[in-house]
Amino acid sequence: MTTITALSAPQILAQLNALSQLLIDCVNDGASVSFMLPMTPAKAQAFWSGVADSVARAERIVLVALDGNQQIAGTVQLILDQPENQPHRADVAKLLVSPGARRQGIAQQLMAELECQAACQNRSVLVLDTATGSGAETFYQQAGWQRVGEIPHYALMPDGVICSTTYYYKHLNTK
Repeated sequence: MTTITALSAPQILAQLNALSQLLIDCVNDGASVSFMLPMTPAKAQAFWSGVADSVARAERIVLVALDGNQQIAGTVQLILDQPENQPHRADVAKLLVSPGARRQGIAQQLMAELECQAACQNRSVLVLDTATGSGAETFYQQAGWQRVGEIPHYALMPDGVICSTTYYYKHLNTK
C-alpha cells in the first residue's frame, strides 16, 4: 500500500539520502528534470537542501509516496511562489517515481494529492512542462491536463541530446 504525505523542511533534510537517491535513479534512467549526467550525490543533495529551504519559506509543498516498507517510491512538488498577479496559480515540478516502482499508480496518486493540496491553497490553475515525446506526456493527457504547445530545442536530456518541451495546464474546481 502506498501512502502520500507532505514533508516539512526538517523531514526533507532527514530524508536527504533517500530523496537524493530517487533523483539520481530517475536522472540515470533518462528523466529530463533539469540535471545532466553524471548525476552525483553532491548535486542531488544540494538540490534537495535548496528545496527544503523553499519549503521552510512556504514557497512550495513537497509530496512523497511511501511504499509498504515506508521507503520513498516517488515525489512531486507544488510551487506556490508566484508573481503578485498570479495568486491563483501554481507550478508542478519534479514528478519522480523510482524506476522500480513505475506502473503501479504512484504518479497518479501523487498528482491527485497535489491537486487536493493546490485546491486547499486556493490555486485554480496548475502549469507544468515535460520533455516532448516522453511517456509523461501520455500520462498527463490521460490525467486531464490540456496541452498548450511545444517549444523546439528547449532543453537537454541528461545525456546531452537536445529536446523539445511541451507545456500543459489544468484548471481545478476550488469551490
